[in-house]
Amino acid sequence: MAKKRALITGITGQDGSYLAEYLLEQGYDVIGMIRRSSTVNFERIHHIQDKVTLVAGDLLDEVSMINLLRDHRPSEVYNLAAQSFVQTSFSQPVFTGEVTGLGVTRILDAVRVVDPGIRFYQASSSEMFGKVQAVPQSETTPFYPRSPYGVAKLYGHWITVNYRESYDMYACSGILFNHESPRRGLEFVTRKITNAVARIKLGKDKELRLGNLDAKRDWGYAKDYVRAMHLMLQQNTPDDYVVSTGETYSVRRFCEIAFGHVGLKYEDYVVIDERFYRPAEVELLVGDPAKANRELGWKPEVTFEQLVTMMVESDLAANK
Repeated sequence: MAKKRALITGITGQDGSYLAEYLLEQGYDVIGMIRRSSTVNFERIHHIQDKVTLVAGDLLDEVSMINLLRDHRPSEVYNLAAQSFVQTSFSQPVFTGEVTGLGVTRILDAVRVVDPGIRFYQASSSEMFGKVQAVPQSETTPFYPRSPYGVAKLYGHWITVNYRESYDMYACSGILFNHESPRRGLEFVTRKITNAVARIKLGKDKELRLGNLDAKRDWGYAKDYVRAMHLMLQQNTPDDYVVSTGETYSVRRFCEIAFGHVGLKYEDYVVIDERFYRPAEVELLVGDPAKANRELGWKPEVTFEQLVTMMVESDLAANK
């Protein structure tokens, strides 16, 4: 039997690297799309770089997508590429819309042109809920995005639904709530905290500047969440799923656990800095993963405390 072949856009990111590992374990041929750039960072996939095929393509250029799909003929496409940092989306709203919103249309259209039988996964986001209309948030909760990133993700989400219904394509969205890991970028608050904890413990830094400590999020482990992505493309019919833990914790609690793990009190080191407040804050996100639990048989395996301490340990090792 021929090996399954998957294309991952955004393979050099946190989710892309974990998904690539997981698909390799499942016996897939993995094609990773990267943007042509003089500074591509392969750090997250360095250990599997010889096992995947890396190809150049860009969500801003539909022709590159069409050529890539024609050349490599994947049976599954996972679109994880995006301008994914919420704060940046306020300063680069048009670019965020082009990549994170319209980029989804370009790759969906390329799939439609080359082989509408390809199964397509779109990385949707809990940021689409924004100013939440119900707690917890499920697949039927109305959206109210509060950032250009959330708005762009919402466009990507609905265009995926539209192509599924208009062209009978197997296209689905995973509405993933916050998912972190030691591979998270340093600009994200979780990794910013754990890296600072490591540096303060090792005597390299003296303080950590943060914004709203009372913002609450539903935080899970990225490696758990990529399993859900794969499961969505193995079902008989395409659908959209919320992927979350169903638990919520504040940034303050994240700090407590992270600093506490190395025997420190966060109050002694955290400085509130208004520069890190968002123009429109999202106060509370918590997902209802009942549908994913029920229909996909998916459940997270790593707890919140395990996640935080894992990230602190990783940053301690990296900063030594």
